[in-house]
Amino acid sequence: MGGRKRVTATVAQVDGGVAELCPDDGRPGRWTLLLDGYPQSALDLGDPRLLDFEYMRRIASVVDAMAPAGAPLSVLHLGGGALTLPRYVAATRPGSVQRVVERDAALIAFVRRELPLPRGADIRVRAADARAAVESLAAGRFDLVIADVYSRARVPAHLASLEFLTAAMRLLRPGGIYVANLADGAGLGFVRGQAATLRRVCGDVVLLAEPSVLRGRRFGNVILAGAAEPGRIPRPELARAAAGDPFPARLVAGDELARLIGTAPVVTDVTATTSPPPPANLF
Repeated sequence: MGGRKRVTATVAQVDGGVAELCPDDGRPGRWTLLLDGYPQSALDLGDPRLLDFEYMRRIASVVDAMAPAGAPLSVLHLGGGALTLPRYVAATRPGSVQRVVERDAALIAFVRRELPLPRGADIRVRAADARAAVESLAAGRFDLVIADVYSRARVPAHLASLEFLTAAMRLLRPGGIYVANLADGAGLGFVRGQAATLRRVCGDVVLLAEPSVLRGRRFGNVILAGAAEPGRIPRPELARAAAGDPFPARLVAGDELARLIGTAPVVTDVTATTSPPPPANLF
């Protein structure tokens, strides 16, 4: 009998554990990257503009709104995964210069071998610790810095401090934006501390999350975005994109964000902790 050949998952031992690239049988060209069973990235090789994970769509809304459509950007990605967001930027903003820092060299090799980057895209990937890379790069080099770094489904403590955020903000050009993908649960203790810390180094900070996450009803992703200049974050555009998403989110800023932060202290290298682990049954 004829029919489409079934594509099977590809598994590799990488520095951070066991990586698995799983195909979507119903949608050829779509893949999900798992690391030790935790979903890391999902991408569509045929159309990198299609993003399955809602947190990636929220980050993409910043990419879309921060400059005129199609204008190239200089972007630093901290955390590589399946290189989904660099592919998105290359597809939506041709000519962009992108640098990716991913600690797991074996993961980089695995992803690039199985899911090659698009031809002609200026995407360079470096195996290094994100903090070390941030502290070594020249100031004022990027329009956008995206931090999406996880180790066993938790944000590392050394990437959650005032010292780290100060170093990351130093890399931005005037008008540049810093974006971080975080995860938290009931009480939002980790996110509240990160928001308080980002406000210490930024003149404009916004948060994007689903209402159920904001109310502490479930564990989930929270996006923080910050810019040095007050009013720089394109709030109306981000709010519309979040509200119109298949998993709608809210934009929190200004006095509402201050109330959410409450008495949460600024986090330093001395007090920083990893983000909380996800519930065992989340995935």
